[in-house]
Amino acid sequence: MSISSSPLDILAAASAVDSGLAVDPGPELDCRDFELPASGLDDARRLHVLDTVDEYLTRKRRHLVGYQATQDMQGCALDLARFMPNNINNLGDPFQSGGYKPNTKVVERAVLDYYAKLWRANGPHDPADPESYWGYMLSMGSTEGNMYALWNARDYLSGKALIQPPTAPFEALRYVKARPDRSNPNAHRPVAFYSEDTHYSFAKAVRVLGVETFHAVGWELYPDECPLVDPATGRREWPIEVPSSPGPSGTSWDGPGEIDVDSLAVLVEFFAAKGHPIFVNLNLGSTFKGAHDDVRGVCERLLPIFEEHGLIQREVVYGTDRRTGEPLVDLRRGFWIHVDGALGAGYAPFMRMASQDPAAHGWTPDVELPEYDFGLTLPTREFGDLDMVSSIAMSGHKWPGAPWPCGIYMTKVKYQISPPSQPDYTGAPDTTFAGSRNGFSPLVIWDHLSRHSYQDQVDRIRDAQALADYLECRLRAMEGELGVELWPARTPGAVTVRFRKPSAELVAKWSLSSQDVLMVPGDEMTRRSYVHVFLMPSVDRAKLDALLAELAEDPAIRGLPARSA
Repeated sequence: MSISSSPLDILAAASAVDSGLAVDPGPELDCRDFELPASGLDDARRLHVLDTVDEYLTRKRRHLVGYQATQDMQGCALDLARFMPNNINNLGDPFQSGGYKPNTKVVERAVLDYYAKLWRANGPHDPADPESYWGYMLSMGSTEGNMYALWNARDYLSGKALIQPPTAPFEALRYVKARPDRSNPNAHRPVAFYSEDTHYSFAKAVRVLGVETFHAVGWELYPDECPLVDPATGRREWPIEVPSSPGPSGTSWDGPGEIDVDSLAVLVEFFAAKGHPIFVNLNLGSTFKGAHDDVRGVCERLLPIFEEHGLIQREVVYGTDRRTGEPLVDLRRGFWIHVDGALGAGYAPFMRMASQDPAAHGWTPDVELPEYDFGLTLPTREFGDLDMVSSIAMSGHKWPGAPWPCGIYMTKVKYQISPPSQPDYTGAPDTTFAGSRNGFSPLVIWDHLSRHSYQDQVDRIRDAQALADYLECRLRAMEGELGVELWPARTPGAVTVRFRKPSAELVAKWSLSSQDVLMVPGDEMTRRSYVHVFLMPSVDRAKLDALLAELAEDPAIRGLPARSA
């Protein structure tokens, strides 16, 4: 169908596509149907209840377009169902089989090697090589990966270390903190920075882990010294998060969703000058706008700050040698840059392949995504070329696709902090965030990767970019045809398009996530409600046309005031 098609054309075409796309969404599940009596359920009742779940999930899966979740599992259930009778548990470190033998750690390592190559990390994993990658597959999505990055960075930057295993039997290992630096009371007090477009779980993670944000430390120690001016109030007040880049309005609500590099640099400079180690989170495919932070641009701005304030290399005294009484001294950097690539780390490598060799891949992306991975190095004045990115997280259920949340966390051997305990019975080091880990996830992601060549992966992101263009153009055309304002917007290179929130019925049917913004901060009269569509591999033109047809007939849209000329 051409982009110039009218809403009536789309409505007619929608009737010709899968009829399930345009039917009534049906009832929600009723929790009363799932009550479990003391006697249990007979097979007929049990199977009937499971059938209602199957019908409900099938309906919802066919209409889900508003979240970063691929619904197409490429038929993996047919090949992988044979593993369901097994209790597969990848307990402990993925690079040691451990005592629990029904595991898929060999498969997990193959998946990690695959992404290590895509993210330009040194592999395969070698514990003797500080520059080698280390990582594991997550039991949650990137929320767990981000939490592990914060935990890893917190302990690394605050100088924590594991004293060598004691000689006396059964003596507990002791997890210690670095000695205070009398010349710099902030030397082991890291400060975290993340933008207002960062995933909501970050605010939860810093609280759970006790990681201090620049906002919290600023209010506590430097309440009247904020180097930024609040554009809404004109006052120097510490923002809760790093501002995102402004749009045409001069504020961030209509901006692209990327971190404001200038604001970040000013804030980092302030705290680095006060002697604090620095943790920075950057996004690759943000939650609502699908934005990609300019990781290289951020690194280029921050590196001179790190150099000026001695954060490229510093001594950390993390304990005392029990035999000699001499201090144990470590050399490590005073900054950590983490990339939350929950969505984007799954497709960015393939966009890079196409950008570098469009003739070979049959596609030239309209946008070249920023460099973001372990291969990003910059020259320093004293220490040669420096690798800038310390860790990356990616969700497996988003771009690749999986039946449950999963993902990957990856860092380097040189940044690993040994765990606070070493339980003998697991047979493998307790280096992961979770103890028991889902051993099915490596099978699912391995199966996906084995089914798709690099060219297939390039084609998947090319198709998603084309569909995003199509949807944005159709929404803009619909504005003129219906005479209403739909506020369509798309950040360059993003696989999501946002627009005006329709009726609650359409939001529920199509699983459209929503977000409210204030065009003028503090002024409720300027509130706008947006939804977005993510063009995941399971979304096709037929689904978009069905959505557009229903949007064109939606009373909440048709009843809007006429669009001003």
